[in-house]
Amino acid sequence: MKFIKSAIFLFLAIALPCLAQTYPNKPVKIIVPFAAGGPADNYARFIAQRLGDEFKSPFVVENKPGAGSIIGTDFVAKSAPDGYTLLMMSNTQTVNESLVENKPFNLMRDFVAVAPINYSDLVLVINPSLPYKNLGELIQYAKANPNALTYASSGTGTPYHFAGELFNSMAGVKILHVPYKGSSGARTDVLGGQVNMMFDAVTTMSEYVKSNQVRAMGTTGLTRSTILPNVPTIAESGVPKFETSIWLGIMAPAGTPKDIVDSLNKAIVKIQRNPEVQELWAKQGATALIMNPSQFTAYLNADIQKWANIVKTAGIKAQ
Repeated sequence: MKFIKSAIFLFLAIALPCLAQTYPNKPVKIIVPFAAGGPADNYARFIAQRLGDEFKSPFVVENKPGAGSIIGTDFVAKSAPDGYTLLMMSNTQTVNESLVENKPFNLMRDFVAVAPINYSDLVLVINPSLPYKNLGELIQYAKANPNALTYASSGTGTPYHFAGELFNSMAGVKILHVPYKGSSGARTDVLGGQVNMMFDAVTTMSEYVKSNQVRAMGTTGLTRSTILPNVPTIAESGVPKFETSIWLGIMAPAGTPKDIVDSLNKAIVKIQRNPEVQELWAKQGATALIMNPSQFTAYLNADIQKWANIVKTAGIKAQ
């Protein structure tokens, strides 16, 4: 048995550097552990197309939603560390490190950081049938009527869920959380009036705000969004210091050769620095988040700790 294990390790020691030198020589899968139609899915496809152009080899997006991103994330954790299966992740994964007990993986043990992609503000929107014209009116009603209002999210532990919980805590209200299996379903039901409101990425929801299909109550940055400049921030509208966002990034299974990680990071940074990409993302309300793998590792560790403190302080439980 010891001989067999030694042979396997020797094979990997020889084979993986060779893989790195010829990478990629077959299609690379980017697993999105969320439903289609949300920011993670959209930007995964955006990045995949351009990585394919850069490496002259296909990068294919595959959605594996379920269990608040756990199913798809675990799939990647158990994949071969050869650079051919990557994870498109967000702050959902850093939240889940403290929110979800008994996960089949540990983010910083079972994955290696490759590169962040971008970040964007969220916007709190309500169905226009509700009478509230501003955030102050909404908060006043919610304080007087605990759990009478509902907010949708793309699932427990997602940035949309935690924005709602942070709002509940900081505004001193109780608005009932209604988790969905993806942001598309949540968005559809807010538009249809089945749920009162939701926090959603400005990159996705701004078009509905501009067409008056929803009413914006506030954005979640510390300064106003450049694509919704007439919408005040939540911080300036009655909840001082309120701030949150959604960010996206790429990770790979632990053990992925450093040469491959560095090559992917270099290619992603090249895409992010492209003036046309930056201009397009700015119009969508997204900003490139540029880091090398070690910087992204530090960023992930800090974000895990940030959300762990919020989970503990607010007493948030997985649903």
